[in-house]
Amino acid sequence: MNGQPAHKKTVRTAAEYLKRKDLFRKDAYLNGEWFADEGRGTIEVTNPADDAFLGTVPDFGAEDTEYAIAAAERAFPAWAATLAQERAAILRRWADLMRTHKEDLAVLMTLEQGKPVSESRGEIEYAASFLEWFGEEAKRAYGDTIPSHLPHSKLFVSRQPVGVCAAITPWNFPSAMITRKAGAALAAGCPVIVRPASETPFSALALAVLAEEAGLPAGLFNVITGDAKIIAATLTGSNVVRKISFTGSTEVGRLLLAQSAHSVKKVSMELGGHAPFIVFDDADFDKAVAGGIGAKFATSGQDCLAANRMYIHEKIYDAYAEKFARETAKLKVAHGLDEEAVIGPLMSEAALRKSEAHVRDALEKGATLLAGGQRMPELGSTFFAPTVLGDVTPDMLIWQEETFGPVAALTRFAEEDEVVASANDTIYGLAAYLYSRDVGRCMRVSDALEYGMVGVNTPKFTGAAIPFGGFKQSGLGREGSKYGLDDYTELKYVCFGGIDE
Repeated sequence: MNGQPAHKKTVRTAAEYLKRKDLFRKDAYLNGEWFADEGRGTIEVTNPADDAFLGTVPDFGAEDTEYAIAAAERAFPAWAATLAQERAAILRRWADLMRTHKEDLAVLMTLEQGKPVSESRGEIEYAASFLEWFGEEAKRAYGDTIPSHLPHSKLFVSRQPVGVCAAITPWNFPSAMITRKAGAALAAGCPVIVRPASETPFSALALAVLAEEAGLPAGLFNVITGDAKIIAATLTGSNVVRKISFTGSTEVGRLLLAQSAHSVKKVSMELGGHAPFIVFDDADFDKAVAGGIGAKFATSGQDCLAANRMYIHEKIYDAYAEKFARETAKLKVAHGLDEEAVIGPLMSEAALRKSEAHVRDALEKGATLLAGGQRMPELGSTFFAPTVLGDVTPDMLIWQEETFGPVAALTRFAEEDEVVASANDTIYGLAAYLYSRDVGRCMRVSDALEYGMVGVNTPKFTGAAIPFGGFKQSGLGREGSKYGLDDYTELKYVCFGGIDE
């Protein structure tokens, strides 16, 4: 919605919550300058917990996106020629500044995204780690020499930056998804244009403040706010932009992939997930319950890694379902700034309705409600109680779709082959979890699962060092890790002839 709001219950800009007020910016950041809306219109940003107005950002479109592309193109040659250790030093300073101002960045994230502030602090550390990691990887972008098949010749392979990159990022991880992409691009020698989600632009703009303070030259990190379809179409349609990185839904990913085909861009995508969580009867029972809570309810379930189908061996199903439901009911639901909050608000009314629809459909088809299942209007309009459904079957919506909310779906299984086949029966393949004390089974099942990432006896496996990405329609390419620089470089082969002639 454009324009200043007149109907909100509260008007308190995000800056009022921060110690360092200048981290709250309401202008787009292009070519090292801050740009207000200048009559083009604004996008209103509100707190999902209470619908309170936080501020506005410019509603920019194609012309402004072209300006950012041109600025990045001009900045590219000098940055590509900068020594790797110089790029690394700037990225390290940027990471250090993020850690110095972690509390303000976390509060800002919670205000616009809703997640518990304890999780926001964790995300800021996670986000900073990508800048630090890729700064170091820039110094290790090694090439090769190839034994020559030609007389009097030397064959060399080197990595060169791909060029201007674009990053289109989601609202559920508004800082880490930016640094995971921008850190790799900048480390490789590429400028980057970021289009953050309209729900969470202030976290992106705060990163721009700190990037500038870290000494990043103008034109290398641009943050443009505005119409998602127009900006994305301009980026994908540009022959100057050579790489697109997107995190979001599979549906939007397919569209961006099609739009990028005309100019044959490099594309990396982290798309939808539908994670299975498998507990065998020989698992450490208490760890499997705690792991299920962590895998399901982090970020209030609004996470592509969230466990969406929980398979519990029939021998322990009843005991597991009882304890899992009991522990779920203990999770504190509150405003994200409450230090004891574990579950915050959902991002929108649409997200709340989807959780409700999945619960209603499951119950109508014979599932059992073990915990939660309802809105919590006493807290606000977008709070939903953490929910556990038992005896869920494949004909239910929650078994077929990613919920993206705090609703756990439990079912029984008997045989290893059976559960692997069911877990793989989906177009998605991002993350999977399994719990067992049998090392052979853990190796066998993790190999058989058609997923890009598998957590064995743990709900936590992300970090800058790991190659994040999925199989099938959960994405293309990998982000993070030593492989994360690959998509931001091109291999160049040089045959050096005439030696010793």
